[in-house]
Amino acid sequence: MYLVTGANGQLGNELKKRLTGAVFADKSVLDITNANAVQNFVKENNIDLIINCAAYTAVDKAEEDVLQAIKVNIDGPRNLAQTGAKIIHISTDYVFDGYGFKPYTPEDKTNPLSVYGKTKREGEIAVLENAKVAIIVRTAWLYSPYGNNFVKTMRRLGSEKEYINVVSDQIGTPTYAGDLADVIVKIIPQINEKNSGIYHFTNTGVCSWYDFAVEIMEKSRLKCVVNPIKSEDYPTCAKRPYYSVLDKSKIQKTFNDIKITHWKQALDRCLKQL
Repeated sequence: MYLVTGANGQLGNELKKRLTGAVFADKSVLDITNANAVQNFVKENNIDLIINCAAYTAVDKAEEDVLQAIKVNIDGPRNLAQTGAKIIHISTDYVFDGYGFKPYTPEDKTNPLSVYGKTKREGEIAVLENAKVAIIVRTAWLYSPYGNNFVKTMRRLGSEKEYINVVSDQIGTPTYAGDLADVIVKIIPQINEKNSGIYHFTNTGVCSWYDFAVEIMEKSRLKCVVNPIKSEDYPTCAKRPYYSVLDKSKIQKTFNDIKITHWKQALDRCLKQL
């Protein structure tokens, strides 16, 4: 039996469409920070694979709410990994400092700049140290028809305002949560002790947040003008990586049938649902 934690988030909702018969748990059903509750839940439901989509993702708030970020992003994954079940754990591009200039491989040195990034990196380590079979999938710039995300925010602002400012000096790759869910479903039957480790998955292509916003406005037929600004003109509590493009070759080499589409095509598919 499969367990999906963080079931009401963007990725959790996409997995609901694809994994019939799995157990879907949000924090009201299972508090992953409670080790005893996790052990009992896994045992009672005969769980042999956990897909951990639960995370503390409020990047700026985490700078002050450190203890809660530690609980959810480090203690929770450790508790899940200690159950003995196989685990697919979702992580982030924020484990890198973004000072690089070529796509980051899973083997590249991590150096997170924020509490969010640091706790996510510690969570990865906790999973790898405690689970016999563990797949870490780092992703980036996730969006979907569900929850709060950049695409939905841009569409809302685009319908309310004549112009908006968006940073143009942070570079990465948007990722449609539906595509990530498809990949997870494909790798489930293929995972074993030998291919345990860290992998990267995003859509293909590279853009700035500004480029992404412009594309969203155009495809949504919104007349809102997007102005490019520098990160220093839009200060935030948490420092973001300037460049966090992820190299996806390892996941394609290791697992069969992994097709990755360009972020613009993926955006089209998401917008059709919105």
